[in-house]
Amino acid sequence: MLFRSLFLLLFCTVAAPTFAQQTPRELNTLPGAPQPAAAPAPAPAPADTARRAPRTLASPPAVPESERRQAAQAQLPPANTTRYAVGLKTGQVVRAYDVELKQPLLGRTFVLVDGQQRFDLNDVRYYEDETGFYVRTTLPGRSKRESTLRRDRVGRISLYSITSQQYMNNPYGYSPYGMGRYGYGYPYAGYGGFGGYRTVRQEYFSKDNGPIQDLSIRNLQLATTDNPGSQQLLANARRYQTLTTLSYVGAGGLLLAGVLSSFNGNGNGFSVSPLMYAAVPLAIVPLVIGGKQQNSIKQAILLYNRGE
Repeated sequence: MLFRSLFLLLFCTVAAPTFAQQTPRELNTLPGAPQPAAAPAPAPAPADTARRAPRTLASPPAVPESERRQAAQAQLPPANTTRYAVGLKTGQVVRAYDVELKQPLLGRTFVLVDGQQRFDLNDVRYYEDETGFYVRTTLPGRSKRESTLRRDRVGRISLYSITSQQYMNNPYGYSPYGMGRYGYGYPYAGYGGFGGYRTVRQEYFSKDNGPIQDLSIRNLQLATTDNPGSQQLLANARRYQTLTTLSYVGAGGLLLAGVLSSFNGNGNGFSVSPLMYAAVPLAIVPLVIGGKQQNSIKQAILLYNRGE
């Protein structure tokens, strides 16, 4: 019995390796070693949604209309309660919210400040109201009586003007100087009507706040000698002025000759002379080149004020 148990024990000891080699094993592993656990499968990569779907910006939050209006009002500058001024000849400057020029039927003209203070116009050097800036000065070549000029443009060359009503006794309603802006103090209307009152605009300028001068091409050329560009433009304006004068003289001469020829032609009454028709083109020439003359003067002043 003991011998049988020893035999079985010896048989199991010898046969155990043989049975172990009959099972499959992986490469690079020792016989009988335990098999390693299988590695878990890798998780799938997340989809690249950032590349496929376009990125959208977040819209700003809606602002109520009341808050938008309040923000716009908050950006406005504070109200200026002394936006106008009156400069006296004594050197005093009076700041005001309202300035009015009063011209009573009886009495002297005065400036009313804020409805309370009154200053005689002869004591005022300049004043500013809602219509513009005005200066009191004597006109060149006139009497020593002061006039009120409105300042139209500010710069090294400042422009001033004065308007008035004048009676024009012109039987033909014709003026060779009715060129409007930069018309050198002549009536606006060059044609129409048979005399009567006309609105006359006289224009002046001053250089570097100096004395008032007549706005003429000659005076502007003397004032802009240090600017070649302005000198060239004014030279062009002078040529246009010469052509205008020659055209008016030629048209007037042809018209007069045509009228005389029409009455003294053949003794059979009045007949229109061809000379009258020839005067029409010469009378149209100033209307064409008059605008070029004014534009040259304007550009010369602008060029000088810009310092170019």
